[in-house]
Amino acid sequence: MAKVKIKGGTPLKGEISVSGNKNAALPIIAATLLTDDICRIEHVPEIRDVHAMLELLKDLGKTVKSIQSNIYEISGSINTSEIDHKHASKLRASILCISGLLARTGEVFLPPPGGCVIGRRNLDSHFDVIEAFGAIVKGGENGFRSTVNKTSPPDFFLKEASVTATENALILAAATIGETIINNAASEPHVSDLVIVLQKMGADINGLGTNQLRIKGVKNLSGFKHSIIPDHIETGTFAITAACTQSELIIRNAQKKHMVMTDYYLKQMGVGFEYDDSENMFIKPSRLISKVKKIQVGLWPGFPTDLMSPMVVLATQAQGATLCHDWMYESRMFFVDKLILMGADIIQCDPHRVVVNGPTGLRGQELASPDIRAGIALVIAALSANGESIIDKVEIVDRGYEKIVERLGKIGANIERIE
Repeated sequence: MAKVKIKGGTPLKGEISVSGNKNAALPIIAATLLTDDICRIEHVPEIRDVHAMLELLKDLGKTVKSIQSNIYEISGSINTSEIDHKHASKLRASILCISGLLARTGEVFLPPPGGCVIGRRNLDSHFDVIEAFGAIVKGGENGFRSTVNKTSPPDFFLKEASVTATENALILAAATIGETIINNAASEPHVSDLVIVLQKMGADINGLGTNQLRIKGVKNLSGFKHSIIPDHIETGTFAITAACTQSELIIRNAQKKHMVMTDYYLKQMGVGFEYDDSENMFIKPSRLISKVKKIQVGLWPGFPTDLMSPMVVLATQAQGATLCHDWMYESRMFFVDKLILMGADIIQCDPHRVVVNGPTGLRGQELASPDIRAGIALVIAALSANGESIIDKVEIVDRGYEKIVERLGKIGANIERIE
């Protein structure tokens, strides 16, 4: 396992660009299973989860070409409908391949997907989706097998507005003749990015950015060229990093329209920032004061759960008490013991809620990254702390953030990767 060594207490300065959205790239890569044509995807984040997804597609028979950094072409036919355990175990997004495989081959075998351990994340919503299209699902000790003779377009209601279940429904609907209606669909920016790709492939989709999607599928979907949207989670992460370290930072490609709720909470925490006309965000050193009693995650356009861990770190540096509540994942807050070890004043109320009292001076410590978002939160804490920190299992952070050590180093972070 690799580690990073960080000497904190130094303000950052300069510019950092936002990478492509991980949660858009993964379903878009999965959507290439719907066609043998060339699919050119640009602004692809060079992260471990994306690389694992590309390897999975190769194993299924697809040809994957790296044109240059952040640009890939995917083409060719599928030669198996069985997802190998070694690929499925590396990332939860392997679940996104079931819809494309069902559409093209009529069957799929899926071992239990991997991913971050942040609580129970069962597959019921995904099975509800494919069963709505007429598939039969059978489970066993080693995984799940699904078959379908011919998909039929359903009008159905998702019991939860799951992002990945919505994406699976969209992919399968795009290849199903007739009109599919998805009610209570997730409406995050990365879902909309997938919709745009499926439209380029030939599907007729109405309801972009809403909770009801109407899809008219076609028999033969074509290739496409598409550039992945910038990752608003990265934008928020870098904004919080700058605020915690009292830094002056320019964040390029910040996508203001995707930052509304995050910006609201940043302002409530006293973070000084502004945007220019070119979608760049300017963070200024500011006195952090918590003007909000509660920060709670929500379905889009609410505050994103993937920013809760960094936000807890921000709360440790802001004057006042802040209740942070993530009702989505019961293990999201289980990393705060590491912040307490660094000197943070945090009370864990239950698996979903913590009360953070600030500001507190953090001290460097030796820690391990438990999941992607907690991992980057520990990096932010270490950059804010006095002294030296060692963060183990940095590969987990690599799953979601492209070349994070190199990029932070370029804006003045005293950070070193140790293999």
